[in-house]
Amino acid sequence: MDEMAHGALDSSDLEEDRCSDEELPPSKLGTKEYWDDAYEKELETFKDIGDVGEIWFGEESMTRVIGWMNNSKVPKNASILDIGTGNGVFLVALADNGFINLTGIDYSESSVELARNILLSEGKTDVLVKTVDFLSCQDELESFDLCIDKGTFDAICLNPDNAKERIRLYVKSLKRVLKNEGFYVITSCNWTREQLLEHFKEGFELLQELPTPTFKFGGRTGSSVTALVFRRMFFTLSFVEDGLTSTARLLASHPSLGV
Repeated sequence: MDEMAHGALDSSDLEEDRCSDEELPPSKLGTKEYWDDAYEKELETFKDIGDVGEIWFGEESMTRVIGWMNNSKVPKNASILDIGTGNGVFLVALADNGFINLTGIDYSESSVELARNILLSEGKTDVLVKTVDFLSCQDELESFDLCIDKGTFDAICLNPDNAKERIRLYVKSLKRVLKNEGFYVITSCNWTREQLLEHFKEGFELLQELPTPTFKFGGRTGSSVTALVFRRMFFTLSFVEDGLTSTARLLASHPSLGV
């Protein structure tokens, strides 16, 4: 967890130098076995001494996202999905801030058990947490108003087994579970703003880049974390009169798209 929280790559790398290739170097951080083992240990530790374990990107990452949600007046009853919930601490923070329709998923059963234990210890009994592989969720998840990812996309991109295909499946699943004009907030330590825009260019529009800590190295300023807010574009199908062909027509309420 600590490796992931501080970035799979050396934090001294400048933003413009991070992940210049289309794919990341393979890493154990991209495997289910690694996270199963990590969460099994964290579960044992929590049961022994009540320590919740690491918080990906630190508490400020949760504060940053929740601050945007409050400033944007996201309804407290909005349906929210935490993709790769880990220890569930972010769900606790969301519940503490009044959000009541929360779901957390993770492909690690140990993660889900840990999250349930932590939520129960905090009295958050109305939060749904379940074991789901987001890449093959199919009908296991309903439509959500807001999907949040803190590091899960990073981990998927590090998988040694065909990461490019896993990225494609991730985007496909995201399109399916996120409502039209719903929001997607991603925090990444491995991809720059431009690279994330490339990954999510089909079906999503960038609304905002959230401020993250910067550092100076070699006379230049960079950032080891990128946080972006996207909106799912609204698509409908329009058919020609003869019924033989159809074209996809983009309907987006955002003024910049000329609608």
